[in-house]
Amino acid sequence: MTTVADLKGQTVAFAASGGLDSCTVTKWLTESGVKVVCFTADIAQPDESNFDEIETRMRACGAADYVAIPLHDMIAESGLEVIQFQARYEGNYWNTTGIGRHVIVAGMIPEMKKRGATVLSHGATGRGNDQVRFQLCTNMLAPEVTVYAPWRDREFLKRFPGRSEMIDYCNGHKLPIKASKNAPYSTDANLLGLTHEAGKLEHLTTEPWFVTPGMGVLPKDAPDAPESVTVRFEQGRPVAINGKATTAFQAIRTANALGGKHAVGIATHLVENRFVGIKSRGVYEAPGMELLGTAYAYLLQLVLDRRSRELFDHLSQFVSKQIYQGYGFDLATHMARSALAPITRLATGNIKLKLYKGRAEFEAAEDVPHQLYSEANASMEAIGSFDHADSEGFLRVLQVSARALAANHQVTAPAWAAR
Repeated sequence: MTTVADLKGQTVAFAASGGLDSCTVTKWLTESGVKVVCFTADIAQPDESNFDEIETRMRACGAADYVAIPLHDMIAESGLEVIQFQARYEGNYWNTTGIGRHVIVAGMIPEMKKRGATVLSHGATGRGNDQVRFQLCTNMLAPEVTVYAPWRDREFLKRFPGRSEMIDYCNGHKLPIKASKNAPYSTDANLLGLTHEAGKLEHLTTEPWFVTPGMGVLPKDAPDAPESVTVRFEQGRPVAINGKATTAFQAIRTANALGGKHAVGIATHLVENRFVGIKSRGVYEAPGMELLGTAYAYLLQLVLDRRSRELFDHLSQFVSKQIYQGYGFDLATHMARSALAPITRLATGNIKLKLYKGRAEFEAAEDVPHQLYSEANASMEAIGSFDHADSEGFLRVLQVSARALAANHQVTAPAWAAR
């Protein structure tokens, strides 16, 4: 394992968010004789009103150099893929931070190679998922690069057992940190959403509404009148919202604003299974992902037959876990992308949603050329080509196996069916 002693006199490329960990690690490594070059990914973080201030903070903490990496399109495209896969970890979390780590590493590696940097460092703790994501993504994209994690270095842990010691250290050096010991929770942010955890959120008696939303409002504060929004998808991509042409990045920003206004995807609570084997509690915001993802889910209902639906659901769950655990660049995920391609080619149509008090409900679907739904065939009225009497032969075939099960004593009714 690489330690700070091994890095003395070397240059380290540090993935800096500009937060408490970034400031602490940069200053501590610099004091330990390590040259730190801070790399910050611009992934449209909504909690940074002035992105340029991050450079000011990191240089004040001792960074020898600073590199800003513009990744607006990359984070948007990654978010679109998450939507296409419906990749919500354990059913509720849109993988906003998980895919964000993949984007950061994918953006950093080329910039590191330009500068001949061979050591990538990050401020992820040894108790969470992010350390795995940074490690595996780097190992896959650039196996020759060494990953240094201060939170797994005994020297760092001895100096900084926890958050309080880091705050004292930064304040003692008059570093420009925003964190305080009174902060009720910590937040990670990018274009796709906010992740809130730790602090008072670790107590399950703290309701998710305790969080102050950063991308919208709570349902109680949302407008009393619903609002309709129409998303046009073409081959799996949102190309227009309410009739206005859009790019992937613009679509997510617009959906963030619309969804956030009506509390859609705000304060989503999840007690999840971290990859390292412990349970953690998170409160999430992803208004744009929830809005666009819900619209896309309704479109898929019209397009997928029952067998393709079953395979898609398996792919969705599988990729959700892959992204969460940091395997978004491996062969299995690439195979899943190939399996998804025929579905996205069919995903064209207009989906109209009604946004109201935290919900995005189906309102209408139009111009869906590949839909399997037929109003005539589904009707209970005497229209369409489906004749009710035709089901007689179908049921005669099905009853053969049902009666065979009964004849061979392979049927057991549950207790609630006994009289």
